[in-house]
This record gives sequence, structure tokens and C-alpha cells, in this order.
Amino acid sequence: MKLTMLGTGNALVTKCYNTCFILNDNNEYLLVDGGGGNQILSQLEQAKISCGDLHNIFVTHKHIDHILGIVWVIRIILQNHKNEGEYYVYGHKEVIEILENMCRTLIREKETKLIGTVLKFITIENNEEIDLIGHRFRFFDIHSDKAAQFGFTIDNEIVCCGDEPYNDTIKDFVKNAKWLMHEAFCLDSEADLFNPYEKKHSTVKDACKKAQENNIKNLILYHTEDKNIKNRKELYTAEGRQYFSGNIYIPDDLESIDLI
Repeated sequence: MKLTMLGTGNALVTKCYNTCFILNDNNEYLLVDGGGGNQILSQLEQAKISCGDLHNIFVTHKHIDHILGIVWVIRIILQNHKNEGEYYVYGHKEVIEILENMCRTLIREKETKLIGTVLKFITIENNEEIDLIGHRFRFFDIHSDKAAQFGFTIDNEIVCCGDEPYNDTIKDFVKNAKWLMHEAFCLDSEADLFNPYEKKHSTVKDACKKAQENNIKNLILYHTEDKNIKNRKELYTAEGRQYFSGNIYIPDDLESIDLI
């Protein structure tokens, strides 16, 4: 399985795109979140992935830097559909209600009449398991106190915690994972500058300490500030290695990582 980060930044970045990514195995694709605008189309184009390839989409939560780009992807899918099969958009109840309402409100009726046949919105529940792109996904509530948000595991080896810090309510999903995807808003040494805790986010140090406590083998950090974008990989890796003994990955936009 290959992970391609379409975007790696937080909500207000301008030097990279908002956090969203593609999981790909055997030419089957899953898009996770869409960023905050139609730049998602450019990111997909640069990654050489067509919207028509995205038969499975998962949206973690309703924040605009994650959900708005999905509307653009859905528009292109419905506009260009030529008997390529069915498309599925997954999310918890609140996300699906908001997203379907936005699509029916903002996209032409010519396209939205295909909702329910060509494109289907699927509500998922906490702890629900679904087979996607040849793997077993298990979705879980991360217990956010900002907006309802789901993360997921893949084959009990890969864990995505969404865009908020790990907390012990999801320990059973995270413990001993081969791969952990976790947000890191900024360096701990710059916490006074970026104020991650006010935004319910964590520092590189925080994320790495939690990964170490949970015996994680490989840690991917994303959803960052962009003021250090040129040296982000080196700076974040250097701080992280002080607290985590496994492998640390700080991907740039459009960078790919082989997970399995």
C-alpha cells in the first residue's frame, strides 16, 4: 500500500496545501479528506490521479480545511461520469449530512440527480469495519471536544488519528501499531509562537512521546504550520528523535511513502 500526501498543512497554511491524502493499493484508491478548496484538483493532477479513480472517499470531520475540497472532487466525478462504476463517500452522520446538503445546494441539478445511484453517501458508525481497496478498515471516534471526528485502522497495522492529538480513549486502536499517522502542529520549541494547545493540537515532542509510549514502529507527522516549510523535515525529525526511537517521517506535499 502506498500513501501519497496531497497536503500536509494545517487550516491556515499558504505555502503548502491542507492535510489530505491518498491510499493506493493495486490501482485502487481511497481519498481521505479534501483540503479547503479546489486546489485539491491541482494536487491530484500533480499526483497523476484522476477524480474518476476515486471510487472511495472518507471524510474525517466537518472542518472546512478537510471537507470543502471534497465538494470539488464530487463535482468533477458527477460532471465527467461515463459508466465508470459507482462511487462511495464515507463519514460519520454529521459529516455525511453536511456534505450531501452542500453538494445538493452548490452543484448543478444535472449532476446531483446522480446522487444515490452513481455516487452514494454512506454513514459509518463507531467501531464499524469495512473492506476498502483490498484491506480491512475499522473506523473509530477519536472523542474530539471540538467537532465529531473519526480515525481508522487498516488491517490492525496502520492507524490514522485524524487531526487531533492521541488520547487514551483510543489506546486499544493505537497500541503496538506498525504505522501511526499523527498531527504535529509545530515544534515544541516554538509552542509559544504557534499556540498549539489553544487549537487542541500537539507539538512534535508530544506526538513522539505518545508514539514511544504506545510502542509504535513508524510515525508519520502532518497537519503542521508552514513557517518552517523549507526546513520542516530536518527540524521536526531532530526534535522528534529526542523522544521517539522508531522511524520518523515528515512528508512534503505530494511525497509518497510505502506502508506495506
